[in-house]
Amino acid sequence: MFNPSVFSRLSHDVMNNSCSRPLISLTVRFISKSSSDPSQSFVVAYLKDKLGFSPESAMAADKYLLFKTPEKPDSVLEFLQKHGFSKTQIEKIIKVRPGLLYSNAEKTLLPKLQFFQSRGVSSPELIKILFYNPKVLTRSLEKKIIPCFNQLSNLLQSDYNAVKAIKRYPFLTSCPLDVYMLPNISFLRDNGVPQSNIISMFICHPRSFVVNPDTFKKIVKEVKEIGFDPLLPKFLFAVVVFRKISKPAIERKFEVYKKWGWSEKEIWEAFRLYPGVVESSEEKIAGIMDFLVNEMGFESSLLANQPFVLARSLEKRIVPRGLFAQDLLSKGLIKSFGLSALFNTSETVFVERFVNRYEDKAAELLSLYKEKMNLAVGGKYRSGYS
Repeated sequence: MFNPSVFSRLSHDVMNNSCSRPLISLTVRFISKSSSDPSQSFVVAYLKDKLGFSPESAMAADKYLLFKTPEKPDSVLEFLQKHGFSKTQIEKIIKVRPGLLYSNAEKTLLPKLQFFQSRGVSSPELIKILFYNPKVLTRSLEKKIIPCFNQLSNLLQSDYNAVKAIKRYPFLTSCPLDVYMLPNISFLRDNGVPQSNIISMFICHPRSFVVNPDTFKKIVKEVKEIGFDPLLPKFLFAVVVFRKISKPAIERKFEVYKKWGWSEKEIWEAFRLYPGVVESSEEKIAGIMDFLVNEMGFESSLLANQPFVLARSLEKRIVPRGLFAQDLLSKGLIKSFGLSALFNTSETVFVERFVNRYEDKAAELLSLYKEKMNLAVGGKYRSGYS
């Protein structure tokens, strides 16, 4: 039996570490020069004219930049352009890491790009990774980047899995794995979580593992007390949910469910069936409940027993399929429909089951279904819910 009262003790601490903080510091490992340095006006003008720095940003960066001619910084900008970075991306990268303008592009930057590409990162993917975490470009390839990647690859049992995780959370390439992830993964193993489940969840939600170990242990213990089985994937799903969503936010979503008639017990049972019931926004929850209960006629308690529907898109799936099913019902083509058949199937399966099976009416029904899809996106159900 799980104990609902444990929720009141749930503490969702916010991690404050260098891996995930926005890289807005202009600190660069160069000797600061005095304001009287003759290169000052050149640097400020260069940053403003070439990279669109504001006067304030240019003056701040100027304290740490010593170049007096454009050759070196120009070579860096040309290198980034050559490798597919847009003008906007380059400007933002340099604003975050102005010291890159001192780089020897071919000697220090190119080998880093080549390393990631050799491990299976495509050029477009690499651009995104470096745009979100340009700190990688300032790290030592031999001493930092390669050891970090290899450690992550060993942890996830392949380069392919490591790349997938990095794409989801680029800061993995500059995080101290020994400080955050390894202790947390070790604690999960000690609590009986299978290695295969850990790897799968890490690949999908790497950021959830980058947290102070004490905070992570607290979350894992809370999830166990609620009644989740460590052997099942839902255990880690619940850990990820508690890691991402604060206690006040979860409580607000519980209140929305209560307004639709769910009891405290039903809410917790729904959460145990599908922890994602608290991932949707309060507005989305209310929108889905309103449509399914008031428009479709489903009992609110039925939704508590099949909470997966709360994860579906209101406009892209629930509304068009719901309205289409009502039309099929009115035409006598179906006698009834259930939540799972309507909303828990892929688009291919849904069309095959509710459109193509009526061969003589398939074209007409497909047109009707597309009409409902357009109505859902552009009509009164347009809400911004995802």
